[in-house]
Amino acid sequence: MAPGEKIKAKIKKNLPVRGPQAPTIKDLMHWYCLNTNTHGCRRIVVSRGRLRRLLWILFTLTAVALILWQCALLVFSFYTVSVSIKVHFQKLDFPAVTICNINPYKYSAVSDLLADLDSETKQALLSLYGVKDVPDAKAQKRREARSMRSTWEGSPPRFLNLIPLLVFSENEKGKATDFFTGRKRKIEGKIIHKASNVMHVHESKKLVGFQLCSNDTSDCATYTFSSGINAIQEWYKLHYMNIMAQVPLEKKINMSYSAEELLVTCFYDGMSCDARNFTLFHHPMYGNCYTFNNRENATILSTSMGGSEYGLQVILYINEDEYNPFLVSSTGAKVLIHQQNEYPFIEDVGTEIETAMSTSIGMHLTESFKLSEPYSQCTEDGSDVPITNIYNAAYSLQICLYSCFQTKMVEKCGCAQYSQPLPPAANYCNYQQHPNWMYCYYQLYQAFVREELGCQSVCKQACSFKEWTLTTSLAQWPSEASEKWLLNVLTWDQGQQINKKLNKTDLAKLLIFYKDLNQRSIMESPANSIEMLLSNFGGQLGLWMSCSVVCVIEIIEVFFIDFFSIIARHQWQKAKDWWARRRAPPSPETRSSHQGQDNPALDTDDDLPTFTSAMRLPPAPEAIVPGTPPPRYNTLRLDSAFSSQLTDTQLTNES
Repeated sequence: MAPGEKIKAKIKKNLPVRGPQAPTIKDLMHWYCLNTNTHGCRRIVVSRGRLRRLLWILFTLTAVALILWQCALLVFSFYTVSVSIKVHFQKLDFPAVTICNINPYKYSAVSDLLADLDSETKQALLSLYGVKDVPDAKAQKRREARSMRSTWEGSPPRFLNLIPLLVFSENEKGKATDFFTGRKRKIEGKIIHKASNVMHVHESKKLVGFQLCSNDTSDCATYTFSSGINAIQEWYKLHYMNIMAQVPLEKKINMSYSAEELLVTCFYDGMSCDARNFTLFHHPMYGNCYTFNNRENATILSTSMGGSEYGLQVILYINEDEYNPFLVSSTGAKVLIHQQNEYPFIEDVGTEIETAMSTSIGMHLTESFKLSEPYSQCTEDGSDVPITNIYNAAYSLQICLYSCFQTKMVEKCGCAQYSQPLPPAANYCNYQQHPNWMYCYYQLYQAFVREELGCQSVCKQACSFKEWTLTTSLAQWPSEASEKWLLNVLTWDQGQQINKKLNKTDLAKLLIFYKDLNQRSIMESPANSIEMLLSNFGGQLGLWMSCSVVCVIEIIEVFFIDFFSIIARHQWQKAKDWWARRRAPPSPETRSSHQGQDNPALDTDDDLPTFTSAMRLPPAPEAIVPGTPPPRYNTLRLDSAFSSQLTDTQLTNES
């Protein structure tokens, strides 16, 4: 290498490093403030005087804080939605209409299955409340009061032994009277009071309830009710579900009402219809139900006019004589309006229809569309929900919750609850196979209400759904003027299906129609798009810091790449130095003699003046510059060399 090139290389090596390769963070920040496009940072460095520099620091930090605050608001607004409502005037599809008799099965058909249960229920009512008049299956008979013990002599009650009915007195806490034996018994464990749909722990008062225990009878829970009616019906319902769970489906369909029996007349959009336009749907708690305009039809019916004349009109035969007196306490039918692919939860959201009345239901259609993640937690079709849909219908929040509970029921109790569909490879609960199912069901249901099963946290709302807003009005039907001829004609028309003369309490009229053809659509849209978000970011950066995209990239490079690379480089160097010191052999101890070049007084400069020092350039860190060693002065022997001439330099003594 030529001498000139050597000098250039040495100067370059010893120059202080600046820019992204600065050795310290202080140097990096100094370089950034001098070279950045943001004016505030540059003014911090070039300003003269402490006051100006302090003011520019405050201004710059304030601007950065405002930028962060505004950008945070923009990010939050990006995940919000705006709601728009549109009203359409168009031809509308008519919804599916499911109609059920409130009484699930004809009492004359199930009386043999429920004979023992009904007998014990009548005796319980007689013992508890003195109720004597309970209708028979075929006639309204009065049973004379008989003592409880004389009635059950020789055949102890089966259902009251399984679930004993108890009477609580407000003066005796922790004790209850078994109304069958008349003996007082100690109640252990908690007493749960069930009022309306809320269950909570309640102190025992004069109430009626029943006790459920596990298999080993060591763990029991007593359930009380605010009304004796609720207690008797809940007790009866438990045994009723156990009995009906063992009956084959085909037999249950035959014991319920046929479409020809339930539907007396039918009109839709001014045209006559009949039972062939309805599809059978068997519900465990409501028996045979029938759906008009179901998805199984070839075409979905629609309507192009609003008003009662262009909807569905049916007359229903209720047949109150066949009602179970203990299972249901009201007379009429239930109707549910829903989508064609939606499961009809008739027990939850159905509308009751009164007998001897004309019920008009006007509809308004509302269609809702929600945005999925990241804007909300809704689901498009339920495929992202870890719950198996046991219903043969489209996903909904209600389907997810019931499917989750039924699955937990099979896992915990070993069987499925009777009022919901069966999961794969599962059976309905009954005494013979699962004697502990009622206690397990009540305990599990309490955990479900308290949201301890995790179903409410897993299930999501559907992103799109249709909802019909209903307006119901009632009118007496038939009128006194038309009652005679109308009932005679209907009796003649139904002569083959009904073997008795109809009266108005056996019938109910139902009208379902669109009030108008205004379809309201509620749609969500993002409040900010990606383009708007980036534009707003740029506006905030330009307003407060005069920054551009290049400036942002520069900030990222300096503060997130160079900053951490300097720290990593220093840490790596420290590690290397520590490792070198650890591997170096220990140096031998030397005597502390201060002679010659070992004298500290002579170590004033290890390096003679060089070109670098002459240029007054600071040496580069860790740069090894070869220096010229000083002469060994202790080898010059000054005393011996000039001792003979010292007399020539001495002054003469003039004294």
